[in-house]
Amino acid sequence: MQAFNTDVRNRIIKLVKGILEQNLLIADVTSSAKLVDVGLTSMDMVNLMLGVEAEFDFTIPQSEITPENFQSVETLERMIATQLQPATAA
Repeated sequence: MQAFNTDVRNRIIKLVKGILEQNLLIADVTSSAKLVDVGLTSMDMVNLMLGVEAEFDFTIPQSEITPENFQSVETLERMIATQLQPATAA
């Protein structure tokens, strides 16, 4: 399970860094850093949501598209793990 979480975290960080690079920003993206503090705008959050859906091949339920779930890499990681759990438990 730890390897799964590390893989998810690394993939999220890569997505965030990719969006920052498109905006010509470079930031140290840690799992606990607030995404707005590293430079993501509200439009970037939409791109991040779409990127997460594409990267992990699932549609984020409307109820999970909340500011709380998109605060940091950690909060995104928890939401993604919860969404993928039923698929991985089978």
